[in-house]
Amino acid sequence: MRVFVLISVVLFFSFGNRTTVPLPLNKGKTFDDFCSVNNTTFKSGEEVTMRVYYTTLGIYVSAGEAKFSVNLTTMNGKPAYHCLGVGTTYSFFDKFFRVRDRYESYIDTTTLMPIKFIRNVDEGGYKIYNNVTFNHENNTAVSSNGLFKVTPCIQDVVSSVYYARNIDFSKYKKGDKIKFDMFLDDEIYNMYIRYEGRETVKTRYGKFKAIKFKPLLIKGSIFEGGEKMNVWISDDKNRILLRAESPIAVGSIKVDMMGYKNLRYPLTSLISVR
Repeated sequence: MRVFVLISVVLFFSFGNRTTVPLPLNKGKTFDDFCSVNNTTFKSGEEVTMRVYYTTLGIYVSAGEAKFSVNLTTMNGKPAYHCLGVGTTYSFFDKFFRVRDRYESYIDTTTLMPIKFIRNVDEGGYKIYNNVTFNHENNTAVSSNGLFKVTPCIQDVVSSVYYARNIDFSKYKKGDKIKFDMFLDDEIYNMYIRYEGRETVKTRYGKFKAIKFKPLLIKGSIFEGGEKMNVWISDDKNRILLRAESPIAVGSIKVDMMGYKNLRYPLTSLISVR
C-alpha cells in the first residue's frame, strides 16, 4: 500500500509504504480551523501548473508536472466546485517511475467541505481507484470499498488544499499548528500544518512575497516523516502554491509554480520574474 504525504502538488509524486504518523513537535499553539470558511481566494476557471524537479548536487532535473483547475458545477442539485488535479511524469522520467494520477474533489461552495472525492492513480504500475461520497451530517464516507465512520469536518486530499488557501494566517504566530483530519484510502489521518511566518522565496518562476508553513508528512519509502517539507504560498489574496520542497533518500524534490490562468486577483506577491 502507498500513501499521500500532504500538500497539493507533491501529492502526485509522494507515495510510499505506509507506516505510523510520527509524534508532533511540541512548540507553538494548536488550533482547529478546518470546519467552515468562506472562499475568498479562488474562482471558477482558475488553472495552476506546477513543475516537479528532482535535485541533487545543485542540479535540477525536470521529472513531471501537475495541473490544477477549478470549475463551478452542481452536485446533488446544489452548486459545487469541481477541483481537478492531474499529475504526470515526463517521458524521460517514465523509465524510472511512471506516474499518471488524477484526483477530483467536489466541494460545497458554502462550507468548502468535500462532497465527493475520486482518486484514480497509476504509479509505477501500482493502481488505485476509489470513489468516495461524504455525508457530513452523519459523519460517514461511502467509498468503493464500503461504509466508514469519519470525524467531523473531514477533508480529502484536494479539498484540504483549497480550504487551506482560505485560512486567515494573520491570526497565527510562528510555530502555531493548524490541525485537520484527512480521509484517504479508507483511513483517517490526523494531520496539521505549522505556520512559519512570511518571507521572500525565489523559485524557478521568479521571486515572491510568500507565506511559509510546514505540513506533517506521513513516513514512507520516499519521504521521511515529520516536518521535513517546506511549503510557500503567495502572500496576496490568491494564496496559490508557489513552491514545495522536501528531502528524499537521495537529493530532494522541488515543486514550483510555472504557470497560471484566471486567478481571482492580480498576483501582487510577484516581485520579479526569473
